Amino acid sequence: MQEAMNPFLIVDTAKSFENACVDLRDAVVANDFGVLAVHDLAMTLRNKGISFPENCRVFEVCNPQQAAKALGADMSLNMALPCRISVYTELGQTRIGMIRPEPLLSHLSHEPELLEVAKQVEASTTAMIQAAAGISSS
Repeated sequence: MQEAMNPFLIVDTAKSFENACVDLRDAVVANDFGVLAVHDLAMTLRNKGISFPENCRVFEVCNPQQAAKALGADMSLNMALPCRISVYTELGQTRIGMIRPEPLLSHLSHEPELLEVAKQVEASTTAMIQAAAGISSS
């Protein structure tokens, strides 16, 4: 029996939370994606009066050509877009992570064209995370 693919990719980095956020934004652009929005979840919680000690920013990122391919094949996949990459702290450790596109889309569709798009997007978003974390891709 084949083991299920881990749906998460989480990388620890020695960088500060703020530096990792700046470097992720740069890595997104360097990989021909755009940052559509950044949600500061920790600040939102604090602004609602909740004591929350960690940091967490969620970056919504998109490559328009890949998004158009996915939506052209199955419009209902709009609910899985855009890709989200998080920079967060956990007990003093800065982490960068995402839900991996390949297992996500393979669960939502068996369309061969979509699985190829998911593989390409996952390769790009993984490269972004590794670059932001300061991990060599070689």
